[in-house]
Amino acid sequence: MRAPRECGSWFWDLEEVAPPGLESALVMAARMAEVLGEYGLLMPPHRLEYDWYVLDWGGIGVSTGLALTVPLGDARLPERVLRSRPSGFPNAEVDDVHVVGSGTWIDAEGKPHSEPRLVDLSVSPVPIGLSAELAVHHDIWGEFDFRGQPHADVWKHNAPRLAAALQALDAMLGVAAEPGEATYFGRAVGYGIHGPDVVDGRGPNLTDLL
Repeated sequence: MRAPRECGSWFWDLEEVAPPGLESALVMAARMAEVLGEYGLLMPPHRLEYDWYVLDWGGIGVSTGLALTVPLGDARLPERVLRSRPSGFPNAEVDDVHVVGSGTWIDAEGKPHSEPRLVDLSVSPVPIGLSAELAVHHDIWGEFDFRGQPHADVWKHNAPRLAAALQALDAMLGVAAEPGEATYFGRAVGYGIHGPDVVDGRGPNLTDLL
């Protein structure tokens, strides 16, 4: 099951790793996506999604989706993104860039399945400093599903892959990930999802907000 809010997220402050700006952000996104692909968490992305803002004013309420007809690291991509700028806001700049693609999760019997948006990778090109975030929304990363039922086999097939990918990202970036804020559906601790309070062998039922 996929929650509308993340059940865990990790943040990297990349200010000392790479300069801010759209070109730098897309290069970083390509490098991170390649690492995630090695663990089957993000296959070659097929789409970018991003909002627009005007400096010293804020968000303008316009979002853009762009099909990736060239690789994420292609030098022509930043210009394509900028050409999608809303015509009514000639000074608008790109906010967080979300990299959209599918990933593979593994069921209790060990069978792989393709899942859209298995992970949400985003990179921020804003002038104050480059940053990146990885968020997960599915219950496969925790020891209990969102109904509170234990699913140890699903967890064992998937959580170690996520942990290994996060550690590989840390190594590639040279920056340690910082766990993001908790939501109703969970929170990140280290390289995994914090275990819930267990009552009579069950976790909390979170389906009321699904």
